Amino acid sequence: MKILFIGDVMGRAGRTAVIERLPRLREAWKLDFVVVNGENATSGMGLNAAHAKSLLEAGADCLTLGDHAFDQRDMLQFIEQEPRILRPLNFSKVAPGKGARLFTASGGRKVLVTQVLGQVFMKRAFDDPFSAVDTVLRQHPLGGMAQAILVDVHCEATSEKMGMGHYCDGRASVVVGTHTHVPTADAQILPGGTAFQSDAGMCGDYNSVIGMEKDEPLRRFITGMSKGRFQPAAGEATLSGLYVETDDRTGKAVRVEMIRDGGRLSQATP
Repeated sequence: MKILFIGDVMGRAGRTAVIERLPRLREAWKLDFVVVNGENATSGMGLNAAHAKSLLEAGADCLTLGDHAFDQRDMLQFIEQEPRILRPLNFSKVAPGKGARLFTASGGRKVLVTQVLGQVFMKRAFDDPFSAVDTVLRQHPLGGMAQAILVDVHCEATSEKMGMGHYCDGRASVVVGTHTHVPTADAQILPGGTAFQSDAGMCGDYNSVIGMEKDEPLRRFITGMSKGRFQPAAGEATLSGLYVETDDRTGKAVRVEMIRDGGRLSQATP
């Protein structure tokens, strides 16, 4: 199976990159399943219903969120109506929506997608992500009902993301990190057959501070004082993500490639 994971979509520039380029990539690479992290797609803070619809219409099979899952208030209702959107598994026991779901890919094959929030350096104390994902993986053994399993690890610390990768090794097809907006150069297949990357990066303008216009972040770093709100950078965005091919019989990864399409970080693609 050919799977594409697209990192944090950042503001209008990131949305435009996905909407304009994903249909082409889907056709050119004969993709079977596409997951997009959309939690910063609306003004850099959360995802609203209208923008969620545009990303799904562009070719996303599933949208994951993150710690900003419900910053846009209409997502509280929309996530209950749209099963293709997942909030973090360990966000809250009373949060609307689901944190894991089994999807149907091309050819009738099943793909399980789940997302967890990390605990290290995060602003809120979320429930243990390891026990949360363990429960889901025990219920859906790789190569059984699910021909592929993807885990989106949304957290700050690289060590926690790498820990989750090794914890899921052999039990998931893909474990990929999001949240820090900076792509890491460690895409690999772990010993047990799980494709891993610490952070897929963002779909946004990299002439920025993690996707935000530079002036206000720099002012706060230099002076310790704020003057205005953060605004997403509006230049040409790089579509960043992770491309994985899996064995349908075992569900394990057989190929993994970092993706950088357009913008400042563009590079060769599959």
